Amino acid sequence: MNRTLSALFSALEAVIVVGVGLAIPLAPLTVMWGAAYGFAPDWTIFWRLSADVWLLGHGADLTVTLSDTVVKASGLSGAAAPFTIGIAPLGFALVTLLLGRRAGRRIDETQHRLLGEIVAGAVFALLSVGITASAGQPDARINVPEGIILPTLVFVIGLLLARPAADLRPLAATWSAPIRSTLMTSLRAGSAAAAMIATVASVIVAVVIFGSYAQIITLYENLHSGALGGVALTVGQLMFLPNLIIWAISWLIGPGFAIGAGSGVSPLGTTLGPIPSIPVFGALPQGDFTFAFIGLIVPILAGFLAGVLFRGAPAKLEPGAEDHGAIRRGWMFATALGIGVVGGVILGILAWASSGGIGPGRLQLAGPDPIAVGLWAALEIAVASLLGLLASNRGSAGR
Repeated sequence: MNRTLSALFSALEAVIVVGVGLAIPLAPLTVMWGAAYGFAPDWTIFWRLSADVWLLGHGADLTVTLSDTVVKASGLSGAAAPFTIGIAPLGFALVTLLLGRRAGRRIDETQHRLLGEIVAGAVFALLSVGITASAGQPDARINVPEGIILPTLVFVIGLLLARPAADLRPLAATWSAPIRSTLMTSLRAGSAAAAMIATVASVIVAVVIFGSYAQIITLYENLHSGALGGVALTVGQLMFLPNLIIWAISWLIGPGFAIGAGSGVSPLGTTLGPIPSIPVFGALPQGDFTFAFIGLIVPILAGFLAGVLFRGAPAKLEPGAEDHGAIRRGWMFATALGIGVVGGVILGILAWASSGGIGPGRLQLAGPDPIAVGLWAALEIAVASLLGLLASNRGSAGR
């Protein structure tokens, strides 16, 4: 495939990624435009709303000004002043990331990978400029620089994740064997520990949602959104599902999360004030749970398993000297610390990405505290992985 065809192919891949992401909110809203409103309103209203939601889902802040009628009906403190919706429905960013990775793999099959990646990133950036320019309304304005940069950044990360791991080997070859082994083990085991915690959190969220079916349906009925409005609302909540999973992760780690200033949902108890009438919030735990602290076992167990599963790398660190046992234990401590740091950084970044303002006044604080989540996760995973490394390597020495 020559350069021109590679560039066109890469540009098409970027267009597809943007198109799929925008279609998620635009398709149900367009159906609503025809079925519920009889094509009477200007369709560009629904386009701008879809663009706002797509950009918000990639981290761009949306500044909202409510009308006097809505302010009086809401009864929320601080609703009269403009406020920022900064919480991103991360499902949109996840779709862009996964499709970007798929596009990167397809571009990698061409003979001009670097050119293709540059063209794809540039086309995605241009599309983001157009979408940001067309988005926004008098009462809802998107942050323009964030609207251009953040979606493109997510897409480019997806492209880079598609690069073969072999591309890093020349760099890793310059490191000494102990350093290379420790770093690779830290990256793999720390990522594995974070993935294990996320998997358990996903199962918990699914169980809690199904167990709170009656409360969720009641909130749907109270909104009187109709069939089409309910579909649009459900799609929006599905895009918010990654946030809920990350909030469950922060609950398992210990710090928990907040939905409004002064509130808290953690293993120590739940304190909630007035919250938005979003149906999925009906699944939030209420009151205190006697055995909630058992959830703290999850990150400990994940760290321990990560240390056991990746025990092979520290075993290779024997220098052959008389004090090889002490040196190897030193590298084990360094590896466990690295595992904790990697896991803590990953989960802290996820906590940061899932947080932000969700409404006016006290609702400007929603989600977990990323610093607390990262620090507690790093400590729990590091200590548990050290135990796993010591136990597994002691077993290997005995054999």
